[in-house]
Amino acid sequence: MMCDELESMSCAMDARSSMSHSGDQDASVANIFIMFFAAAIGGYVLSSFVLLRSPGILHRKKEHRFAARHISHRGGAGECTENTIDAYRRAVSAGTELLELDVHLTKDNQVVVIHDDNLLRLTGMNCLISELRYEELPVLKRELDVSFARGVVMEDSENRTIPRLKDVFEEFPDVPINVDIKVDNDVLIATTADLIAQFKREKLTVWGNTSSKVTEKCYSVNPSIGLLFSMRRVVQIVILFYCGLLPYFPIRETHLEIPMPHCFFHFMPNPSKKQRFIVALMDKLLMRRSLFEHLQKRGIPVYLWVLNDPIEWDRAFNELRVDGVMTDFPSKLATYLKQHNV
Repeated sequence: MMCDELESMSCAMDARSSMSHSGDQDASVANIFIMFFAAAIGGYVLSSFVLLRSPGILHRKKEHRFAARHISHRGGAGECTENTIDAYRRAVSAGTELLELDVHLTKDNQVVVIHDDNLLRLTGMNCLISELRYEELPVLKRELDVSFARGVVMEDSENRTIPRLKDVFEEFPDVPINVDIKVDNDVLIATTADLIAQFKREKLTVWGNTSSKVTEKCYSVNPSIGLLFSMRRVVQIVILFYCGLLPYFPIRETHLEIPMPHCFFHFMPNPSKKQRFIVALMDKLLMRRSLFEHLQKRGIPVYLWVLNDPIEWDRAFNELRVDGVMTDFPSKLATYLKQHNV
């Protein structure tokens, strides 16, 4: 009887010892896993930090096509009738380094420089550009509201003819031009690409659209022309930036051109709390100097639009250190740049 009890106690002790040994093994495996996971996370964070600051380790820096601190929005819509030859002449004489313009296609396949697809706001005629031949297009109104300067009306009695893109290329052969393809039209994209090639402007032109579909088509037609980020691509790089993954991804776009979110208040006379919150959130997420510096080190210049106030220019150049700003007032921006030695 005594022997049976001793044997039972021995078996129980062996079982407890086996369980304890098994528990120690499980704990050891868990500790190894935790250490491995911590090392992997630490290595990822460290490498992301290093590559964010030194992207040249992984990526060849893009060739600088041109420098542009001073960009004229629609040729300077606050000082001359928007998107006209006179506006571009005035902007260039003021010292602009990049002309921004918009293009559409007429019924007879002429690429014309104009912002809206419907002529009502700009000419008073309620008609689509695509429905008229070039010689049928009316002249622009004498008075036009400046979109990004609330309450400002541009009054101009000079030449208000809607120009063709080829007219602009002929007039300004050496001036860099930003072409905004306003609609998803294969003929418009192909014809614009042909004009850029005809005038040998691949290195002096950047084009695209907020639509990723349009931007993809632009790239496929001629990948040697400078390319803007679409809205979807901007969202992607912001997400990648905050995840620490941006340094690992190749970027084919050549220029980042985004709004400073506060410019949207020009369209909100009395913004609600919700609207103010959304704009503030966008500003917090988008206006990141470290993001801009990373892109600049990869050879991608950063431009902000549409800034018409010295306070905005101060923030853009001094706080965010962007490469250039787009404005409706070329002469005022030129004076600012000269006075502040930017």
